[in-house]
Amino acid sequence: MKRNLLFAAFASLALLSACQPAPPPSWTGYAEAELVYVAAPVAGRVKTLAVRAGDAVTAGQALFELDPVLEQAAEAEAQARALSARAQASNTDKGRRAQEISVALAQLAQARRAEQLASSDLQRQQQLVDQGFVTRARATDAATTLAQAHARVAELVASVAVAHLPSRSDERAAAQALAQAAEQSHAQALWRVEQTRQSAPLAARVNDVFMRPGEWVPAGQAVLALLPPKQRKARFYVGESEVGGLKPGDAVQLHCDGCGAAIAAQVSFIANGPEYTPPVIYSNAQRAKLVFLVEALPARPEDAERLRPGQPLNVTR
Repeated sequence: MKRNLLFAAFASLALLSACQPAPPPSWTGYAEAELVYVAAPVAGRVKTLAVRAGDAVTAGQALFELDPVLEQAAEAEAQARALSARAQASNTDKGRRAQEISVALAQLAQARRAEQLASSDLQRQQQLVDQGFVTRARATDAATTLAQAHARVAELVASVAVAHLPSRSDERAAAQALAQAAEQSHAQALWRVEQTRQSAPLAARVNDVFMRPGEWVPAGQAVLALLPPKQRKARFYVGESEVGGLKPGDAVQLHCDGCGAAIAAQVSFIANGPEYTPPVIYSNAQRAKLVFLVEALPARPEDAERLRPGQPLNVTR
């Protein structure tokens, strides 16, 4: 009789437990963040550091500046080269200087006077030949002198015409190309000077500072790291039997010690393949099970600020 009563009590408890609603699924994970590393594309010594770790910065706010002495010197040199190249290119579009043209005109006037004298001398020599006072060879010499004077005048007329012309088209094209190359080099040097001053690319909080004023920074090495609110997320692991019920966009709740109310989030990523539960998830029951990595982003930026990278989380539906 007593055994029958015990059996009935156990059966009743089993029935009551079967009628209770199943608890919502719960998974373990941790908070993660994708940092933004800020570096200068040029090398230099840190001159000023405008922020400290933990500071909140706005987009465009100054972060640090490298000593720009070397870059400024290179920019000044490039600017001088660009000015020289532009002047040379402009010079090819002009003729010779006015003073040089004046010299050519004076030489032309002198050659024309010499031509007139040679013509008069030829006429006189021909008259003397006709009168029999001189030989015909004298008239031939005078004719040769006149022909030379004609050639000299023609040469100087062409020289004056050339003095008014610009350089040849190929020379002008080459000079203009060199001027453009020099201007681009100047633009690059000016860009390098600007890159010695770095500002925040977006609103964030300074997560860490790696370099201090006075330290030398190679090109591309991060000086500090920013933690934007939108790049804080939850990473948790879902078993094979439960991952099929999740899809990107599903709402989940994030719970952590000291965070207060649950943080609303949405599933943003589900891994395509399984993996073993990582050591950071301290659960003997799940240690040998295959799970799928899932990521969720807080719905509101102000809630994301409550997550600390590496902080353990419990995630529920």
